[in-house]
Amino acid sequence: MLESSLVFERDGLVGLGLKDQEERLVEEIESYLEAIHPEENILVRKRFIALKSLGEAISLFPSIREVQAIRGVVRDENMLLESLCEFAPSTRLLHIPTRIVATRSFLIAKCHAFSFIALLVQDRNDLYSQVREIVFSVICTLMAEEVYFSCLEDPVFSMDIKRRLANDLIVLWENGIDPRSGQHLPALEALWTARDNAPPIFGTMDGSSELVRISLDLGKDWQEFLVKYIDDDETRWALEEFLFGLSYEEIREVRSRLGRFGIMAVGHDEVRSFLGGCPAYTIVRNSDPRAAYDFYIDRRDTAAFRRRTSAPGPRKALEEMYLKFRIAQE
Repeated sequence: MLESSLVFERDGLVGLGLKDQEERLVEEIESYLEAIHPEENILVRKRFIALKSLGEAISLFPSIREVQAIRGVVRDENMLLESLCEFAPSTRLLHIPTRIVATRSFLIAKCHAFSFIALLVQDRNDLYSQVREIVFSVICTLMAEEVYFSCLEDPVFSMDIKRRLANDLIVLWENGIDPRSGQHLPALEALWTARDNAPPIFGTMDGSSELVRISLDLGKDWQEFLVKYIDDDETRWALEEFLFGLSYEEIREVRSRLGRFGIMAVGHDEVRSFLGGCPAYTIVRNSDPRAAYDFYIDRRDTAAFRRRTSAPGPRKALEEMYLKFRIAQE
């Protein structure tokens, strides 16, 4: 989770860094690599020195909470709150402080740094599992940030909730700590872990076996989410995309072929042969947790296209629906 990032202070500078356990893990990995691949260890040290320097550089930009008076116009935290709630996604980028963009860059650089060392310690499962968890936590944070932005644009949420979400985003960008991480990011991790443990078997393409298998590993709030929304077409379509790793359009094509040719069940290879060419969405591989974020972005962007063109299919990704449900329950 984003709480894995920590604000540090030295010589008057405040920037983003790593938590103590992350520092210790990197040191342990460096010792391991120094003994067997010293040339690789040099690359690791350079990467993390660069990451630390980036965190320190972020401290040079003004604090998001800092009050500034420029040509008689006061710029403060409240003005940022208003802009977050009012600006459309396409225009927001040039209206938010540089520190926000810089903090996001730090998270991406951190993800890259730990993904790099994950490649080097795959033969040490004790180290690899810890590194993979850090990478996945950053991915969940970036995913949650996207959902918080979506909530700010959603008319279903009250202005009071939107202001709280906007304030939480400011805390995230200012301190590197997401106030909601303890509430919602474990649920995202659990959802993805359950999916990893229940790869699609396709079969009759009804998705029931996949749904049962992931639901067994999830908590009460997931059951409540399903009970409330499983009869909603959009939720069901988004769930099918998540479970099968196919787009709504691809799922319709496969089902059409099953019905047209009287095929009772279909396997993984047959599904790909039915569709031909490249799949619509990123193929999620357990060996690289970054693919989970790619898969989410693919579905989010396709859903946005459907909204703009009034095309049939889910208008949101499943993770967005699930997190919005949890936020509404607060």
